Formats: sequence, C-alpha cells, structure tokens
Amino acid sequence: MSWEYEALRQIADSWGLVLTGLIFAVLVGWTFRRGAHRDHHQAAHMIFEDDRDGRE
Repeated sequence: MSWEYEALRQIADSWGLVLTGLIFAVLVGWTFRRGAHRDHHQAAHMIFEDDRDGRE
C-alpha cells in the first residue's frame, strides 16, 4: 500500500500542479479575451437596472 500512496502522491504533485496552472491560465485568459468588455460592463451595472431611486 505504501508504494501506491507514494505513486499517487507523486502524480498529484507533478500533474496536479500542471493542471492547476493550466486552469488558472485559461481563467485569466478568458477574462481578458476580445469582446469581454461588454460582458464585464453589463455585469458591473446589472444591480442598477431595476433601480427606482429608492422608491418602491
């Protein structure tokens, strides 16, 4: 059982780090993709769409 644990740990240490780095790079790249400005602007102003100047 010890060799199984060590093998899995080594795989997780190497490939897990690569996978985590790849996911991080994709998420950061997705944020700065072309055409994302409109989506970010819409998300930032979404809470103000139904604002009625404090009146109900």
